[in-house]
Amino acid sequence: MRSSRALPLLFAFSLLLLGAKAPFALGAEVPARGHLVLIGGGEKPPEVMRKFVELAGGKDAPIVVIPTASSEADAPDYYEKLFREELGCLDAVSLRIRSRADASRPDFAALARKARGIFFGGGDQIRITNALLGTPVGDAIAAAFAGGAVVGGTSAGTACQSERMITGEGDFTQVRTRSVELWQGLGFLPPDVVVDQHFLRRQRQNRLLSVVLEHPGLLGVGVDEETAIWVRPDGTLQVLGESGVMVFDAKGAALSRQPRPTGQDLLGVRGLSLHLLLPGDTFDLNSRRPL
Repeated sequence: MRSSRALPLLFAFSLLLLGAKAPFALGAEVPARGHLVLIGGGEKPPEVMRKFVELAGGKDAPIVVIPTASSEADAPDYYEKLFREELGCLDAVSLRIRSRADASRPDFAALARKARGIFFGGGDQIRITNALLGTPVGDAIAAAFAGGAVVGGTSAGTACQSERMITGEGDFTQVRTRSVELWQGLGFLPPDVVVDQHFLRRQRQNRLLSVVLEHPGLLGVGVDEETAIWVRPDGTLQVLGESGVMVFDAKGAALSRQPRPTGQDLLGVRGLSLHLLLPGDTFDLNSRRPL
């Protein structure tokens, strides 16, 4: 008998295999119009959090926090204190969602739908997608985003914003096929963008490069700790915070692979586009070019 944890995983994985969008990923009928402010983990730079609050409409705006990724019991209280006491947002509330049943509560869905800012905390991104995909709260978040609300996140709360979400740890000493787990994410980023976090601090370059070379249509964006990408509705991003963002683009590059007995082929590339963006730098996700 499958566990309750395995069932949502199977559901999300089957969507990915079928090439389907997440049940509340934004499609043509509900165009994405909100901003995204996504932190790569670590400390949350004050200027980044202030930008999130500004885009939400200021300190009086209704803000909802999704602390689902964390296994810490006090995570909801931590985020409420952060927004209320440190940022002055008195209309901020944490939705204590641990299960799909929680994400089906009408009161939680109503709060998410009226929010002008939705912030996803860190932890394990699988917990977020397991709980939210195809639920009333998930649909409400999508509706708020389509209506112009800003979506923010840190660490796992950043990773889950891709349509194809990187998850899991592993051996990334080499760039190989079948070395990175991809699951169905929330899909608030453009569908050809995959994001990784804790990027330079945890030396995840090989992990993201493995994804991009195995799926060359994807644009890889690696966000370091204490750093954020502010993605505007027009598809341009700006780097905020303290460190850097790396962008890998293998579209049109010459790819190669060498088979290995393990079935995990070594991957090679010639003509890869690589950009290292610093705070203040801007990049167009549509044209895949720095601005």
